[in-house]
Amino acid sequence: MSKKILVTGCAGFIAARVVSMLLDQGCHVVGIDNMNDYYDVSLKQHRLDQVTSHPNFEFHELDIESTGGIGKLFDQHQFDAVLNLAARAGVRYSLENPAVYVQTNSLGNLNLLEAMRRTHVRKYVLASTSSLYAGQEPPFTEDLSGIYPLSPYAASKKSAELMAYSYHHLYGIDVSVCRYFTVYGPGSRPDMAVFRFIKWIDEGTPIELFGDGTQARDFTYVDDIARGTIASVRDVGYEIINLGRGNKPVSINELIETLEQILGKKAIVEHRQFHDADMKTTWADISKANRLLQWQPKVSLDEGLNQCVKWHREHQPWSGNILLP
Repeated sequence: MSKKILVTGCAGFIAARVVSMLLDQGCHVVGIDNMNDYYDVSLKQHRLDQVTSHPNFEFHELDIESTGGIGKLFDQHQFDAVLNLAARAGVRYSLENPAVYVQTNSLGNLNLLEAMRRTHVRKYVLASTSSLYAGQEPPFTEDLSGIYPLSPYAASKKSAELMAYSYHHLYGIDVSVCRYFTVYGPGSRPDMAVFRFIKWIDEGTPIELFGDGTQARDFTYVDDIARGTIASVRDVGYEIINLGRGNKPVSINELIETLEQILGKKAIVEHRQFHDADMKTTWADISKANRLLQWQPKVSLDEGLNQCVKWHREHQPWSGNILLP
């Protein structure tokens, strides 16, 4: 018997790939998304269009902040698992509008947990972030103590992790918290570096680079992240699990050089001041994911970036005209 799984934020970059993979595995997927305009809605619609015709997919335009709407959805369906990938993302924007981060990432998370408790849904997968490790020494392990979030975004995600633990302890909900590390891939969020850099290099627009470019990231391909998220549906009790590439981090300067080679064009770089809320380096220790989930990333950075450029070119001129937030 196939599982019925709720995926929140299903028009989002990572969630759309999760939905597609779950459908390929024979699952019935109910997807919800509020289709907000934090970035170009045409990109979200493009992702939805890939799956809306599938007979095992059901879409509802719904916000996880809506207590009543979430309650009705859970009354209509008996879910085997909930994958909460709906989120307000981005460190810098969280400094400008912290309230929306608390509403979605914290209160929306609580709405889902309450609906799960009430309807006896046992499995919860929560998408979290490597931004929680800001201020720690890499490589980052899940058992690092003394984590104090340095941005409202990270704080809202930490509060969601803690609330999920409470519901695990009190009501026996099995929780996998997946901390994602710098996810990239074709058709990603347009506020992410890879999307912006490809667009800017290709059209000859100067790259806005915060810092000197020596800051480094554990760039992880979206299909690898989606596989890890789905693997996390298994019973674990309550576990926080890093999902990242796990190799030596790649500097932003190296990223730009690689994209220059793929695109066959030279980047114009304009430096901006590095922000205190940003991280100098992200680097995941993924031994726990390998042990618990038998998961490890498969896609190299060169292969992944080539796929990103291929998507950008295949979807021109629309891809070049997607509005940046």
